[in-house]
Amino acid sequence: MNTVNKPWISDKAFFWLVVVLSLTVPALVTLLRYLPDDMRPSAEFARGLPKLNAIINSAVSICLVMGVYFIKTKKDKATHQKFMLSAFVLSTAFLLSYVTYHYTVPHVPYCKDGIIKTVYLVILFTHIVLAAVIMPMILYTMYFASVGKFDRHKKLARYTFPLWLYVSVTGVVVYLLLSPCLS
Repeated sequence: MNTVNKPWISDKAFFWLVVVLSLTVPALVTLLRYLPDDMRPSAEFARGLPKLNAIINSAVSICLVMGVYFIKTKKDKATHQKFMLSAFVLSTAFLLSYVTYHYTVPHVPYCKDGIIKTVYLVILFTHIVLAAVIMPMILYTMYFASVGKFDRHKKLARYTFPLWLYVSVTGVVVYLLLSPCLS
């Protein structure tokens, strides 16, 4: 009698799922960046999405910090799981909102000059690169926990957490720096 629980997905199938998502999402975001304005549907509601996205990213940051707090200091796995799952769900909502915004609103160039523009571009560049890198890391960190490979989960989470936190915090910073250009 086999009493070992089978994972909900095989390692190989999960690998290919991560590959597809990790290539599709950045490709879609890049495509939307260069989509001609006349091909964008009109959606006035989308103009408010950057503020919503900053709020979502702030909530993700809080969930991440609280999740790590509960596992590191309280050893409370259940609360840790709830906060980390909340961070993942919020990040997914952010991604959907972000894609909706960039599909419906033309690209907004940065409107300031000087050192602040350099600071903005450096933060934006690191944010974009790490946002692409973090997606498979988040998926694998969650996968390892979901299939009971806690040693691998813990090892990867050491890198996933700070990068994910950086991406969520810099998302808010990018919004704050870009907000004068949005009106």
